[in-house]
Parts: sequence; C-alpha cells; structure tokens
Amino acid sequence: MKSLSSDSSTWRGATASLHKFSNVVIMGFSNRHEEVCHFYSRHSFQLFSHHLNLGFPRNHLQLLVRRSLSRKLYSSSSINTRPFPDYSPKKPTIKDSELVHQISKAIKLRRSEPLCRILKPYESKFRSDHLIWVLMNIKNDYELVLNFFDWARLLRDPNLEARCIVVQIAVASKDLKMAHELIFDFWSKPNLDISLSFTHFVDRLIYTYKDWGSDPNVFDVFFQVLVEVGMLSEARKLFDKLLNYGVIVSVNSCNLYLTQLSRNFDMLGMAIKDFSEFPQVGVHWNTASYNIIMNSLFQLGKVKEAHLFLLRMEFKGCIPDVVSYSTIINGYCHIGELQKVLWLVKEMQMNGLKPNSYTYSSLILLLCRSGKVVEGEKVLRKMINQGVYPDNVIYTTLIDGFCKMGNTEAAYKLFDEMESQKIVPDFVAYTALICGLSQTGKMMEAERLFNEMLKKELEPDEVTYTALIDGYCKSGEMKKAFSLHNQMVQIGLTPNVVTYTALADGLCKCGELDTANELLHEMCRKGLQLNICTYNSIVNGLCKAGNILQAIRLMEEMQEAGMYPDTITYTTLMDAYCKTGEMVKAHGLLREMLIGASTYSCHIQCAHEWFLFVRNAGRG
Repeated sequence: MKSLSSDSSTWRGATASLHKFSNVVIMGFSNRHEEVCHFYSRHSFQLFSHHLNLGFPRNHLQLLVRRSLSRKLYSSSSINTRPFPDYSPKKPTIKDSELVHQISKAIKLRRSEPLCRILKPYESKFRSDHLIWVLMNIKNDYELVLNFFDWARLLRDPNLEARCIVVQIAVASKDLKMAHELIFDFWSKPNLDISLSFTHFVDRLIYTYKDWGSDPNVFDVFFQVLVEVGMLSEARKLFDKLLNYGVIVSVNSCNLYLTQLSRNFDMLGMAIKDFSEFPQVGVHWNTASYNIIMNSLFQLGKVKEAHLFLLRMEFKGCIPDVVSYSTIINGYCHIGELQKVLWLVKEMQMNGLKPNSYTYSSLILLLCRSGKVVEGEKVLRKMINQGVYPDNVIYTTLIDGFCKMGNTEAAYKLFDEMESQKIVPDFVAYTALICGLSQTGKMMEAERLFNEMLKKELEPDEVTYTALIDGYCKSGEMKKAFSLHNQMVQIGLTPNVVTYTALADGLCKCGELDTANELLHEMCRKGLQLNICTYNSIVNGLCKAGNILQAIRLMEEMQEAGMYPDTITYTTLMDAYCKTGEMVKAHGLLREMLIGASTYSCHIQCAHEWFLFVRNAGRG
C-alpha cells in the first residue's frame, strides 16, 4: 500500500482534480446541464479510483469533496453576534410582595384542591404584574406554572411578557407542543395588528430568553407558528434577526418555510433564492430540503435544473431518496422524456431504492399519453409483483388509456380488477369507462354504468353527461340525448360547446337542420365560443341535405367570426360539389384551400384529397 508522502505529486494531482470537480458542481443551475452531468459521470470515477490507489477508503474522498464544496459555499465572513439582554422586571412594592408571597405559598401548599377555590380571595386584587412575580417563585415546578397560568388567563388575557415567560418555561421543560399552542393561540386572535404585534412578540421573546429558559428551540417553535399561519415575510425577518444573536433556525423549520413558499407559484422564486442564501449563514440542508426545491423547479418547468440538484445534493452529503427520484421522474414525465424516465428508474433501483406508487403512477401516465398503454399495463403487473400496490389514479389512467384506444374490453377488466382489490372507483374512473363505451357505440353498457354511478351517489359531471349525449346522438337516439341534456341542466350543470356540438351533429345526421340551426343560435346567445367541430357538423348536415349554398354561407359566417375553415370543412364542401357534378366550384375551393395552407405537407394532403374526390366522382 502506498503512503501519502511517497506519492505527493499524485496526491496533488488528485487534489487539483478535486477542486476542478467542485468548481463545476458549484456552477449551480446555469444552462450547462449536459456539461455538468457529463463531467460528473466521467470525473467522479477517476477521482474515486485514483484515491483508492493512494490507499485511502472511498468515503474519505467523499468527505474531502464535501469539505471542498463547503469551503467554497460557506466562505462568507462570520456574523458579529450580540448577547441576549438581561431580564430586569419591574420590582414589586411591599404590598405587592406580600400578595405575591401569599399566593405563591397558597398554591405550593395545595394538595388536590382546585386552584380556583384556593385563589378565590385574591381575584379582586390580582393584576398582570402579579402573574410575572408569582411565576418567578414557582418557575421550577412546570405543572404548577401551567395550572397557575390557566387560572390567571381566566381572569383576564395575560400580557405578552407573561405569555412569553410561560413559553420559555414550556420549551425548557421540553414541552414544545404546549409552547406551540401558547404562541399559536396569540396569533389566532381576531383584529390583531400583525406588524406591531410581531415586533413586540419578538422583543419580548428575546428579552425573556436569558433568564427564563435559554433554550434556542423556543425560536424554532415561534418560527414554525409564523410559517403555519402564513406570515412568511415575518418568518424571514425573524430568521434574520436571530442571526444577530447567533441563533440559526433548525433545518426542519427552514424546510417547513420552503414548503409553504413553494405552495404559492408566485413565491417559488423566493424559495429557490432563500435556499441558495441560507447556507451562507450556517443552515445545512438535508435531503428533504433538496426535494422541496427540486419540486419547486419542476413547477417552474425547469426539469433539467431540478435534475442538476439531484446530482449536486450527493456532493453536499445528502443522499437522494425515493422522493428525490420520483420528483425528477415526474418532471421528465410531464415533458415526455420517456428514455430519461426509464434510465432514472433503473438508476434508482441500482442505488437500492424501490420505486413507490407515485413513481410508477408518473411512468404509467407517460406511457399512456404516448399511446403505449399495453406497456403501461406491464408496469402495473411489475409493481404488483414487487409488492407496490396501485391506487385509484393508476387504474383510472390505464382504463382511460385503453378506452381511448377503443379497447373497452381491456378497460373493463381493469375496472373489475380494481373493485376486486377493494379499490373503490371514483366518478373519474366511471366517466373514463363511460366515455370509452359511448365512443364504441356500447350505449346499453354505458347507461348501466351511469345508473350504477347514481346509485353509489357519485355525481356525474359535464364530461360524463356529454359522453353519453354524444353516444346517443351518434346512434340516432336523439330523444335520449335531449333527455340527458335537460337532466343535466336541472341538476345545475352547464352544457358546454362540446355538448351542443354533439347535439347539433346528431340533429344534422337525422336531417333536422332547422333544429340544429336553432341550437347554433342558442349557443351564440349563451356566449359559448363555437369551435370548428360545431361548424363542420352543421356544414356536413347541410351538404348531405343538398343545401350547399347555405353551407357556403355558414362557412362565410364562420370566417367573419374569426374562425377559419380546416381541411374537413373544405373536404365536405368539395365532396358535395363533386357529387352534384359542379367540378369547377370544387376546384375553386381546392385552390382557396391551397392558398390558405401554411406548409408544404398540407399542400400535398389537400392535393391527394382532391385526387380522391375526382376519382370518386368519376366512379359515381
């Protein structure tokens, strides 16, 4: 085994590489994502293997890496701290001293008798100052302190100083729950002047600290309460003020603060900023901290930057956990990076971490969105074999995926499996299956599921009703479709443009063009923004009825409304002209369509469609 002294030049080379490596990592979250990831994967092995050749264990180099990073990140000058002030309460008069002595003696000598009975003779003379003086006499008996404080605040609300004293005693007695309740109770008061009260509370808590507890956890509890009640600005002010006294809020409290910031989209930037600043004053982030920030970056759409955090945290001594990987995996799932997701799942397992339901849920959702529903079901089987039990969301995602493929049989099997696993389908699962059945014309089964929903007191929404209405319209059952429409309105649901489009399309297919036209005007009166599908449905109905001129007028109205015809609109009209032998007009529409086309591929598509129409017209 080589000694360090026998190969100092090699050691210096390794150290230089180490500094270079730490510099790359500390670049932070610039746009050099690929470079940092490449350097990480290439140099980390070289450094660790080189160091092993020098005869040192691997974890020794990891420690050096962390120290090197720490020197670079925490090199800010130390803060000059001030001492906590001495507590100097107002001195009692002789008369007050006698009363305080009598009360203190009475409550100390009591046995099982309630305080309210013992102290009844003193109620009329008792003031807020007396509370503090008595507390000074009994502060070593925590239970007695709480009982006496409860009695005192039944008479009148104690002043802020007395409350802070009891909070200090509670924390010193390791009763953080009581301290939290006392502070929270104060900040729950109605009509509280937040700014003034915050200043006074901080001053009193600092003033009473030295002589009544000297446990820094008291500031942690106060910080947590401020965060919980949404006073994040005040929490940050407290954090900064405590630094003047050499007190650093715990990492768990800071994590709570970051979590609350990250729940508000407008404050995500503040969360990331504070995350980068807090270590400069001594906060040492843990794995949970990084998870919060990675999720914040993901919410901002910065998935690659979040991935950099996953790499960075390992070199800060924080080991990524299942939540860390699941957060990044979910991020890449949202932007459709399937290969990266699969690699991260593999890496996660190589590191001894077992994907959880959330991880698999993200992966299955991405596979279904990519049209790989069968692969998604394979993931479901894999997770079950690994002892990870799927939830309602996973089953519903797969049911919806199979329904969109038109494979309602596979969707139904999953629905039944879901119930056999004691997972209760919600209205989303029912709606997904009803949509699939309606699209494939299986209206009897869709209706049965709809009635089952109602029996289970699951409330259908606009999507559920619209799916059924569309299904009935396509099967020509307009009476049932309008019955559902009326039922929908009666229970307070508002039909949307998709609902009306389905009805209009059904009416047109049944030849009821006047009713469809009335429906169109009703939509306009209700302020619904008609879409291209609505217009195309009525254009198609008019063309089939031979009312080509009226269809052309509707297309013109459509353009006046700021909506331009698509390929389906032109195709429908050209088809109608071809069938009546009006080839010149059909060709004119083709030219108009080609002029409006924006890409070469669209030109090719339109020309191909024209060829098909001409060929079909010739056959006719």
